[in-house]
Amino acid sequence: MFLHLGGEIIVPKEDVIAIIDLESSTQAATTKEFLSTVRDEGFVKRIAEEGKEKSFVVTTDYIYLSPISSMTLMKRGNNIKTMLKAWEEAQK
Repeated sequence: MFLHLGGEIIVPKEDVIAIIDLESSTQAATTKEFLSTVRDEGFVKRIAEEGKEKSFVVTTDYIYLSPISSMTLMKRGNNIKTMLKAWEEAQK
């Protein structure tokens, strides 16, 4: 299954490591340092316009700055699990 992160970016759900709220997490110095380091090393992919980022999604390949809230992304991910489980039950 796949997860739409915003814009034209869709990633395999199994590649998602973490979905993190940008506003609350960047209050911590360690998170700021992490984002600065991965940006300098070229791992950050910006989906959102500058200043419109709401979350960052850590995947096996990149860190995406998304315009979609972390709660919405997590709900999307959970809906995929729910739909898959319902489909598996229907196949029995």
